[in-house]
Amino acid sequence: MLEINTKAIDFTLPDENGTMHSLHDFIGKKVVLYFYPKDNTPGCTKQACAFKENYDDFKSQDIVVIGISKDSSASHKRFKEKYELPFLLLSDQEVEVIQAYDVWKEKKLYGKTYMGVTRSTYIIDENGIIIKTFEKANPTNNATDILAFLANS
Repeated sequence: MLEINTKAIDFTLPDENGTMHSLHDFIGKKVVLYFYPKDNTPGCTKQACAFKENYDDFKSQDIVVIGISKDSSASHKRFKEKYELPFLLLSDQEVEVIQAYDVWKEKKLYGKTYMGVTRSTYIIDENGIIIKTFEKANPTNNATDILAFLANS
């Protein structure tokens, strides 16, 4: 994970429609940047739906929510439509941003070792500085944990 109180690394990635978005586009707003392993899997769906359920709270505070995975834009489009997700999902198929944010890690499943995205979240302030990290974020509580942190900061 990148360190708290450091500048967030800028990037430009496509959304589900192929429209490019850069982190610097959101200077002046807080950004919740969450990395997740894969569209339409149980944990990732639970996490995305929790952000959706709390989206009005984020929006009322002018907070931008961005999810990033290595899934394609087409996969993101299906995922967003299926669950009516109101926030940005960006595609990092080259895994460059995922690696830059240090969330590409060795994982194990059923005794097999592989590289994958660890579910991690960064809160970035209006000046592009990381103010909080959630390593191994809980898919059920991540959105409410973020709101609780922001309410107390």
